[in-house]
Amino acid sequence: MKPTLLVLAAGMGSRYGGLKQMDGLGPSGETIIDYSIYDAVRSGFGKVVYIVREYFLQDMKDAVKKKYSGLKCPDGQPLEFDFVTQELDRIPARFTLNPERQKPWGTAHAVLMAKDKIHEPFVVINGDDYYGSDSFKIAADWCRGHEHSTGVYAIVGFEVDNTLSESGGVSRGICQYDAEGHLITVVEHHNVLIEPDGVLRGDNSVTGERVELKPKDLCSMNFWCFTPDYFDKSAVIFESFLEKNIGELKAEFYIPFAVDNMIKTGNGSCDVLSTKSRWFGVTFKEDRPAVVAKFAQLVADGVYPSPLY
Repeated sequence: MKPTLLVLAAGMGSRYGGLKQMDGLGPSGETIIDYSIYDAVRSGFGKVVYIVREYFLQDMKDAVKKKYSGLKCPDGQPLEFDFVTQELDRIPARFTLNPERQKPWGTAHAVLMAKDKIHEPFVVINGDDYYGSDSFKIAADWCRGHEHSTGVYAIVGFEVDNTLSESGGVSRGICQYDAEGHLITVVEHHNVLIEPDGVLRGDNSVTGERVELKPKDLCSMNFWCFTPDYFDKSAVIFESFLEKNIGELKAEFYIPFAVDNMIKTGNGSCDVLSTKSRWFGVTFKEDRPAVVAKFAQLVADGVYPSPLY
């Protein structure tokens, strides 16, 4: 069984000043998604599904055809590609969209757009985050071990000190889990950074307190593993979400919200997987030089070839 990689690439990049998912950051113009696909293929993934917006769908298709036309999986079979679009009016027919709303409905809504394209265990990632090869190996192994499972999902947790920014404090969802490694909840912490006294701290969004964090605490970087039954369960939760929020202009349906609902209602459980990979990504244009330098170093260290394809 080859799992599928579902890439969230519909973000418009308003804070970045352009389409991050198509920005060449590697030494030979590689995008972050290029590196994710490279690592995924080596880990045994067989298909990639992109979630994009309609206005740049053709550009993405053209770029993928040009770049990956000869790419094969380790067994010699061609890597499959597919595309779906996320638009704000892609909601159940019984709801009437607020005509003033401009943004789609968030990451969990985006995943729902791929329901008819994926029928095997799959992994969800952000298109503008670099996750490292170890994380894809861990996710692929989990997917292969849950080919016939239902109601059991997973999150790949990154050690907090492997996700910090040189530019200042960041927001991180700290994973809370039980002794068996099952997720209880994800608690958002803001302004996470190492303070002058050398201690890692963040502002707990639930208590409002600034608390000490352990460098090896696991946090969510939106790297999820799902079995196909997730789609139907998430669709039910989305309808309940819309019943309360259909008139809102900015409310969004996020993956952690859907997973948290399944855990609390007993409709699913979520394994917490741990990776030693070091994360980095681009949010603002100012992040670009540091990311370019990191890819150059990875190539210099022999982690990746250049050009990648």
